[in-house]
Amino acid sequence: MNAMGVRWTVEQVLALAPDEASRRAGSGLGTAGPWSGAGCGDGAVWGQCKGSGRTPYRTVVETAGPAYSCTCPSRKAPCKHVLGLLLLWAADGAAVPDGAERPEWAARWLAGRRAGAAGAARKAQGGPPADPEAARRRAERRAARVTAGAEELERRLADLVRGGLAAAGQQGYGLWEETAARMVDAQAPGLAGRVRELGSIPGSGPGWPVRLLEECALTHLLDRAWLAADRLPAPLAATVRTRVGLPAAPGGTAVRDRWLVLAQYDTGDGRLTTRRLWLYGEESGRTALLLSFGAAGRAPALALPVGAVVDGELTPHAGSGQLRAEPGESLVPVGGPAVPPPGGPVGAALDAYGRALREDPWLDSWPVTLAGVVPARAEYGWQLADADGREALPLTGGDRSRPGLWRLLALSGGAPLTVFGECGHRGFTPLAAWSPEAPSETVPLL
Repeated sequence: MNAMGVRWTVEQVLALAPDEASRRAGSGLGTAGPWSGAGCGDGAVWGQCKGSGRTPYRTVVETAGPAYSCTCPSRKAPCKHVLGLLLLWAADGAAVPDGAERPEWAARWLAGRRAGAAGAARKAQGGPPADPEAARRRAERRAARVTAGAEELERRLADLVRGGLAAAGQQGYGLWEETAARMVDAQAPGLAGRVRELGSIPGSGPGWPVRLLEECALTHLLDRAWLAADRLPAPLAATVRTRVGLPAAPGGTAVRDRWLVLAQYDTGDGRLTTRRLWLYGEESGRTALLLSFGAAGRAPALALPVGAVVDGELTPHAGSGQLRAEPGESLVPVGGPAVPPPGGPVGAALDAYGRALREDPWLDSWPVTLAGVVPARAEYGWQLADADGREALPLTGGDRSRPGLWRLLALSGGAPLTVFGECGHRGFTPLAAWSPEAPSETVPLL
């Protein structure tokens, strides 16, 4: 192990790219030609990249986190220069020597970042206590606004059912957007999101009235649960508060472990980009979800290379399932083989999803690992079937046209393999896979 700890693989670096264009541009900068003054040491990589101007771009990466800084004007995170530098570091030890003298500009950025992180930690641990009475009054005022929003939404749903679902296809999206805006005013962004989902269903294809009725029922259930939250079990009440959109702070005991990064992918609605990272604790056996957000076209800050093993603490949130967690001060890449999560047959995955739904009826999916499954073609599309052919899970529609499906087929070659993904009512979304020939090599499928 060198002073850097562990150099990432090329695949792990490319997994950080925010999009395919960045992946291609970064690959073009992953050679020594455009770089000067590159080096690494003490958890950082730095270098200067020649661009179109007279002054080269200064690029520095702190691998614990990771975090990036580049003087280029790109708003993507990481930018193509960060990706190129990390690719060069991963592939060419001579071009990015370990223990090189760190330039002043890189040292200044790293010192400022680490001082800021230390200050934030001190403030969180020993800062002045907030006024509990004022906090209680603010919470009560917000709860009252959410309650008013839930009651208004109940009236909207009642009018919809009374008038017939067929009328929803003639009303257009404007009325739904108006209702969603009122939920935002009521400080219930979770309800607003569900309303926008309802508005997108009419006219979405054959069978949309059935889908609309199902989503209306789930929204009605969430409304009634909020209005009766004081009578619910504490874990379910915490889940309901999260589902309507109230912020939830980590409330569990921090878990220190070696975490395997299983998957990373982004989703967006035009206003906000949400990055989801799935991790698996080798000793604790826990699966954890880290969320990071980016607004106004900016990529989320948190990014971890798929297949890497990081050491650090994660603190779970309260609520049913307790999947979501917050990372500690840093997640440090470490060496050693990656141990994938233990898997099971399709039936066990469905049982796990069913148990999770019992605790959180609004779940879209649940993380599961399938072992000994084979990709197979069926009448309705592709599926993952047990090797004995007894049970199978259909792949979600979007994955049938993704490159990940063909990567999965090539990795299997008709033989059983282990696959991690999200199991939901629409099917199974594969996110990572391992072949029997290379059980410690995580292959990303997104």
